[in-house]
Amino acid sequence: MSVKRLVAMGLLTAIGTLAGVFSIPVAGAMIFPVQHAINVLAAVLLGPGPAVLVAFAVALLRNLLGTGTVLAFPGGMIGAFVAGYAFRFFKRDYAAAVGEVFGTGILGALAAVPLARLVLGSEAIAFVFVIPFATSSLAGAVLGLVVLKGVAVAAPKQLGEEGK
Repeated sequence: MSVKRLVAMGLLTAIGTLAGVFSIPVAGAMIFPVQHAINVLAAVLLGPGPAVLVAFAVALLRNLLGTGTVLAFPGGMIGAFVAGYAFRFFKRDYAAAVGEVFGTGILGALAAVPLARLVLGSEAIAFVFVIPFATSSLAGAVLGLVVLKGVAVAAPKQLGEEGK
């Protein structure tokens, strides 16, 4: 693995960990869209494997710092995995965003149910997780797409390659 890739993974992990303290209230739930934006960015820029590693590292650090829950593991990691493979297959940024929403909002929410029962002692049904997971991942996926478009516009200017 290249040094550039490791540095990018470290930066995305740091941003995801630090941004975990910011939430947005939506319909009575608190959503944390930055992690989902990080998943989309990592999926597009680094691929599915590194995206899953970044999601795991962010979830672990947020749990150790007391700003996250164990539900961040299935949601973030599954979302990053699906986003990475959706981008790899379709070669489109929006495919990674859709993969993130499906992976976290549906698959991650379903995977969170047994984990919530085992670790948190919660008897919640899947629907309880799908709405907040999907809302948060949709907001984050849109944010990730906006950032990707900004990077696509700004990077050539920063590298002195505008107009090529």
